Amino acid sequence: MTYKILVVDDSSFFRRRVTDILNKDPNLEVIDVAVNGKEAVEKAKLLKPDVITMDIEMPVLNGIEAVKQIMADSPAAIIMFSSLTHQGAKATLEALDAGALDFLPKKFNEIAQNNEEAGSVLRQRVSQLARRRAFAVRRPLRSSITRPDREAVKEKATVTPAKETIVSRRARVSGKEYKLLAIGTSTGGPVALQKILTQLPANFPVPIIMVQHMPAAFTQAFANRLNSLCKIEVKEASDGDVLKPGHAYLAPGGRQMLLDGKESNARLKIVDELAAKVAYKPSVDISFGSAAKVFQGNVLGVILTGMGSDGREGSRMLKGKGATIWAQDEETSVVYGMPQVVTAAGISELSLPLDNFAESILKEMQHG
Repeated sequence: MTYKILVVDDSSFFRRRVTDILNKDPNLEVIDVAVNGKEAVEKAKLLKPDVITMDIEMPVLNGIEAVKQIMADSPAAIIMFSSLTHQGAKATLEALDAGALDFLPKKFNEIAQNNEEAGSVLRQRVSQLARRRAFAVRRPLRSSITRPDREAVKEKATVTPAKETIVSRRARVSGKEYKLLAIGTSTGGPVALQKILTQLPANFPVPIIMVQHMPAAFTQAFANRLNSLCKIEVKEASDGDVLKPGHAYLAPGGRQMLLDGKESNARLKIVDELAAKVAYKPSVDISFGSAAKVFQGNVLGVILTGMGSDGREGSRMLKGKGATIWAQDEETSVVYGMPQVVTAAGISELSLPLDNFAESILKEMQHG
């Protein structure tokens, strides 16, 4: 099957290079290009592409507004190209809120030099989204429409009951005592994490560590965004942070996050020396593995949507200590890679749809 791609960018050079890269895959065909967001909206409606690659900064209509209109009128799987700046990170997160499924750093040098690794990554990510096109019809997150201030968020009850039949069947309370919630994710993770964390109460009983595959320039902006939307406290993890209940710590991009000390006074170690030896920076396997050493079996580990197999070995280590592992189901995953490998290996005990995770976690923690 050949998937149809629409390339959107105001740079003629970038449009040409992206087109050449994608057309090297016999299963991908760039059917047209657009030079601004307005043209992208029109061509998306007319051509019905499977995937759209979208620049953010464009004349006439920017990428964020284009995503909003496309998702309202003619939904498609959209991958954003983003500059590696704080402003670029904020804009990308807004685009993901609006309905985009994934993003890639916009590195002109790699594209200009015909970097084969960069080309391979682009083709792989577009192919994955093309196969999951049906997921693109998901509605934008509420925060892209209404951005309440933090105090207003903290005063509201945000836990939305899941269907009782699903929860009672899939999220039985085990009676275990937990001391840590550990979450690992990649492609589609920013939206998934936001959906789950915004439903947790301020007095959530345990600390949360989160590993999201994301560039270093993005993690601070993402943590700040989550913190503004959630009742719990969310921050980018720093070396020496003491884990506290009701606090979530996001692993910084380009580095590795480990847990150190004893269960009663666990701290975070943020290190650079492991980064060169591991493909993912940060790595779910490394963080989960260190959690197994400190918290033993008193961990609820969650693997959400993402490409690849990062998290399988870390989850295996946690499972070996008696921890509980859950995975996102295939239907609601943007890319069913990371959840699939832990499920296929028999490590995960439950496969849950994204909408059911928050209530299921609260029930398992005996908090709801």
